[in-house]
Amino acid sequence: MTAGELVRRGWLFALIVGLIVFFTLTQPAFASVANGFAILRGISIVTIIACAVTMSLVVAGFDLSVGANAGLAMMLSAISLVIFRLDAPSAIAIALIGGFLVGSLNVLLIVRFGIPDLLATLATLFVIQGFQLVITGGRSVATGFRLPDATAATGVFTPEFLAIGRGVLGPVPAPVLLTAGVVIALQLFLTATRYGRQLEAVGANPEVAHLAGIGVGRSRATAYLVSGVLAALGGVVLASQVGRGDVNAGGAYLLDAVAAALIGLAAFGTNRPSAVGTALGAVFVGILLNGLTMANLPYYAQDLVNGLVLAVALVVTFAPRRRPR
Repeated sequence: MTAGELVRRGWLFALIVGLIVFFTLTQPAFASVANGFAILRGISIVTIIACAVTMSLVVAGFDLSVGANAGLAMMLSAISLVIFRLDAPSAIAIALIGGFLVGSLNVLLIVRFGIPDLLATLATLFVIQGFQLVITGGRSVATGFRLPDATAATGVFTPEFLAIGRGVLGPVPAPVLLTAGVVIALQLFLTATRYGRQLEAVGANPEVAHLAGIGVGRSRATAYLVSGVLAALGGVVLASQVGRGDVNAGGAYLLDAVAAALIGLAAFGTNRPSAVGTALGAVFVGILLNGLTMANLPYYAQDLVNGLVLAVALVVTFAPRRRPR
């Protein structure tokens, strides 16, 4: 392995360790166990939604609808609990079914009608955002929500539902455990199963995959359906953390999730999507922003930091592969 390859494969690990050391020395509170769990809890939703983006990247696509999808799942959870007074398992199931239907819409546009991924998922994004506004009248859904006839909804966010985002198991927050399970399951699916390797083959070269007998359309459909469900799961965790359903709240997570997924794409210098790489990308961004916040970085500078980090990550990955003209 050449020095350049070693740098491309290990740069993210080195930066994470370097950030931890730097912030530990400059911000004494950074190195506490409580702050470590706070960072992991803070990136749990972003990581799950970024895993949804990763699934689309695996088949050489790109799902821009994940943030809006998460917001829809958040609203569906709130409506199920507050307006229809359903229990937590039913609310979760409805939210995930909603995510599956969003994925199905993407499949219809991309696989059936052949619309480019970015354009199709952008259209889906606007459809979902508009649908949320229509079904709620543009209002947030929380305990005491007023129905169209001015009566108050009597349902509440149940303790079982809130435990998803607020619970702990020992010292470990529940969303951290859930996120770890999602990352491990997705990584095993992509690397240890025949179907997962077929998805990667489709992303690497769809023509060759087709000649090898792999159903390219079916594989892309699977990727977008899984992406839809994962994004909805992120929305469920978001709803359980804040205890309400806010219109288009999921949109705020789109850029962070995309950044984590693309940094993960560059993590090992192989230009291959992976759940572990995506999780490392989210951890890196979480550590960076947490440390800079402790150092009194203004909140409005966070997008600038995210953009610079993403640009550097992509340069490290793609610049060495650029062919001279």
